[in-house]
Amino acid sequence: MQARTEALTPAARRVLDAAAELFYGRGINAVGVDLIAKRAGVTKKTLYERFGSKEALVAAYLRERDERWRAWLTAEVDKSPPADRVLATFDALAAWMRRENPRGCGFVNAAAELPDAGHPARQVIADQKRWLRGYLRHLCEDADVAAPDELADELLLLHEGATVLYGLSAVADPVGISRRMALRALERAGAV
Repeated sequence: MQARTEALTPAARRVLDAAAELFYGRGINAVGVDLIAKRAGVTKKTLYERFGSKEALVAAYLRERDERWRAWLTAEVDKSPPADRVLATFDALAAWMRRENPRGCGFVNAAAELPDAGHPARQVIADQKRWLRGYLRHLCEDADVAAPDELADELLLLHEGATVLYGLSAVADPVGISRRMALRALERAGAV
């Protein structure tokens, strides 16, 4: 069973909101359905009636997070002139990390906790990363880059590396460093 975020009942909305806060803040495996139900002010029965299983709830949480990220990123990038849009993805990422991702990428964190390739959330995670790579490729094409696939791969690695290192506090300003590396990659590709 998949709960679509646009068709949620008020109780399901509370469950999904509580799950999102708890899963991101504490970790998926550390949070049980009892705590989610309690935080949402519903019974476990209601949680299961709305989502079917914890696995489906995890997938719904990640799907909604992905929808928010895509909307945020594209809206922020669209504010920039076409020639600046590739680098604008890093500016948007920096703002998102400060606002939404103090613990790093929710998808990478979830993937680390969900090693079973058959878990329904794994497909959501894979789709999110494929979408981002495709979006970056589209921006590279718009920037008239000779090898958009190659550059999109590099940019995706820079985005993902920045989110992981941000969550680990391993280096100062990983998004800024990634942006500077992206600028150099764009220069090599003749787009800047």
